[in-house]
Amino acid sequence: MKFEQALKEMKRGIPMKLPSWGGYWCWNEEKQTIIMYTKDNRCLDIRETQRVEYTLQNTLSDEWMYADGRNCPILGGVATFSFGEAIKYLKRGMKVARKGWNGKNQYIELASGIGYVNPNGEVVNPDHEAIGNKAIAFIGTSGVQLGWLASQADMLAEDWMFAEENHGK
Repeated sequence: MKFEQALKEMKRGIPMKLPSWGGYWCWNEEKQTIIMYTKDNRCLDIRETQRVEYTLQNTLSDEWMYADGRNCPILGGVATFSFGEAIKYLKRGMKVARKGWNGKNQYIELASGIGYVNPNGEVVNPDHEAIGNKAIAFIGTSGVQLGWLASQADMLAEDWMFAEENHGK
C-alpha cells in the first residue's frame, strides 16, 4: 500500500513496515509523530532521523504492509522480500536466501574479482566493460557454485530474506 494509507493505519494503532525491514513504524498520539522501531529495537522519533533522504524515500514507497509476528523480526517474525529486492541487497554486499530452501546455511552472495586457471596454468581475471567481473555465488552444503542461475520459481518468489537471520552466516 502507499504511505498515505499506511499513515492512516498507523493512526489507527497498527504498526507498519516495508518488506525488508526488521523493525516498524507506528504513530504516537501523545507526541503527534511517527515513532520508528529499528531492527536493533531502538526507538526513534521520525523528527530525529539522521538519514533524512532515506527516511523520505521510504515514504514514497508503495510497498507498505502491516507489521506483525510473522513478517517483522523484532516482533518475532522474519522479513521477506521479492527477488528484485534480493538483487539490490546482493549489490550492497548482503547475503540472501529463500526461506523455503532445504539445506541449512544455503545462501547467495555477489562474487567479484573472478578468475580462472587456463590450460597453460595461467591465472586469468577477465575484466570486460560490458559484462564486468561479477557473478552470483551460491553457497550450499556441497560448497560454492559460481554463476548460480535463479529458477522461475526463485524469481517470482516473495520469500527472500537476509541469510544472517535464518542461517547464522
